[in-house]
Amino acid sequence: MTARQFTDTFMPLKEPLYRVAYYILESRQDAEDALQDLYVRLWNSRETLDVIVNPRAYCIMMMKNVCIDRIRRTKLSFASQELAGSVADDDDVLQSLMARERLERVMDSMNLLTDTEREVLRMHVMEDLSYDEISARTGISNLTQRVLLSRARKKIRNVK
Repeated sequence: MTARQFTDTFMPLKEPLYRVAYYILESRQDAEDALQDLYVRLWNSRETLDVIVNPRAYCIMMMKNVCIDRIRRTKLSFASQELAGSVADDDDVLQSLMARERLERVMDSMNLLTDTEREVLRMHVMEDLSYDEISARTGISNLTQRVLLSRARKKIRNVK
């Protein structure tokens, strides 16, 4: 893949990828760092990117994995500091741990959603699809989608 093809294909995905990272990490700085990490990974593997059928879905999945990796690294770093007997007062470590806990709660709450609620929420939040696009894929009316999204968000909020 040439640099031009890379730029044309992957750079327009910056905003939805940032939203996914921010949704998971709940920190502007962490989301920006995760986005930069993702683009570095994509650039380093640009020779194999030609076979990707859906770059948007591929990047969103990669972004989710990058965020989880960042949370795990923070958790491992925190655990090793604890073993060494040091007290971590670094705000970034604490924020990352809190983000990890929030992510775990959100993932647990996703199991409480119906399949339809989960699918509509995924398409709206992760894929950034409009109500019309979701309706075209699922056959669910816009009003029903709004109700499903509202219920799903309420269930997720109540798990906290």
